[in-house]
Amino acid sequence: MKLFNPGGERGSAMSYAALLEKIEIMRSTLRWATRLERPDVDKLLRQANVLRDEVMQLSHKERFVQAVSGDIERRMGEEPVPEPPTGERRRALLARSFVFEGTFGDNPKLLDALEIAEKAAPTDLPVLVDGESGTGKELMAKVIHANGARADKPYVSVNCGAIPDSLLESELFGHKKGAFTGAANDRKGKFESAHKGTIFLDEIGELPLPGQVKLLRVLQSHEIQRVGSDETIVVDARIVAATNKNLRKLIEQGTFREDLYYRLSVIHVTLPPLRERKDEIPLLLAYYGDEAAEALKRRPVALTARLRDFLLRYAYPGNIRELRNIMYRIACLAGDTADLSHLPEDIRPAPSATAPTPAADGMANISLAEAKRAASDEAERHCLERGLEEVGGTVAELARRWDMNRSHLQILLRKHGLHSKDFRKTH
Repeated sequence: MKLFNPGGERGSAMSYAALLEKIEIMRSTLRWATRLERPDVDKLLRQANVLRDEVMQLSHKERFVQAVSGDIERRMGEEPVPEPPTGERRRALLARSFVFEGTFGDNPKLLDALEIAEKAAPTDLPVLVDGESGTGKELMAKVIHANGARADKPYVSVNCGAIPDSLLESELFGHKKGAFTGAANDRKGKFESAHKGTIFLDEIGELPLPGQVKLLRVLQSHEIQRVGSDETIVVDARIVAATNKNLRKLIEQGTFREDLYYRLSVIHVTLPPLRERKDEIPLLLAYYGDEAAEALKRRPVALTARLRDFLLRYAYPGNIRELRNIMYRIACLAGDTADLSHLPEDIRPAPSATAPTPAADGMANISLAEAKRAASDEAERHCLERGLEEVGGTVAELARRWDMNRSHLQILLRKHGLHSKDFRKTH
């Protein structure tokens, strides 16, 4: 990955980005090292992960100043700012040491959301994140926390839809010993636990009206009272809320308070569904394929052409969460190579659709850009296969012939599920 580097950019953000890139290459290389014992590899990977996390916490102030300065310059410019080329906005985010645990593509709506999150993160303003189930709302909350001044403070997650009404106040605000049957000891609530940090209120649309009143009071006064106590406790917790519901409709129906909505949505971020972010699917397949392999202590599973074609065209009603679950299932059930039979039965195509002729039955349903991308991936895979055959599976020799970084070549091989050992001559 070569990061965008506009000439004369201020600050040292690019040095951080370059260092992060080197760390990622090191992690990829170490994961497939053949001359180290597995315990040594695991130890080095842990060290690399720690180093990566520490580096990504640096330069919060610098990143915020750069973002604000860029806005001022754009506003002062006399000429309209042209749309940046494809990929430039994503690379610019990474170049500013933007903390994001995962991978993302070039979808304009998603980049809008990430850029809003980047600018909102250094503040203490409440943020409301909405989007369909599985689009990454909690990940966005963690992004906001990790890119802000509270990154080293507690991050506390609360699922508002999973707490019984009778326990809601105790769960959020805590209770005193003897406040009710079963209250054997004093107990901190989620807000106290998140003091000086961030509290993530997931499924805020499920919060009952009495709970909404109490939450509104906390937002207004920054004080709580434990159940069974008259003492007020000052809390300083940055609030990020999320919902997959249309809160404005809930307001019209009388099940969500309008004043609470405006308190929570000072900054409003909407995450688009995965079906509108098709460019991310190949990235996510590779990312979660590697993640599943690492979690299960095995090599990434190769995907047959027809399975890969299906996964690229599938609508993913469960969004990123569903894609991740599919890749974990494949990694668990398949051997070295996965096919359509390893998909969950409820989404598996009918036998008549399993013939390896995707162009005949599916190309009409995808865009020209997707068709070009699929053709490019297929050509890239064939080129890699031919190259490995010519060098007898020796990756170092192929990298030398093509004048490319060996680690980058390994990443491309993993992307297509290719293993150099399969091309080694056995005579």
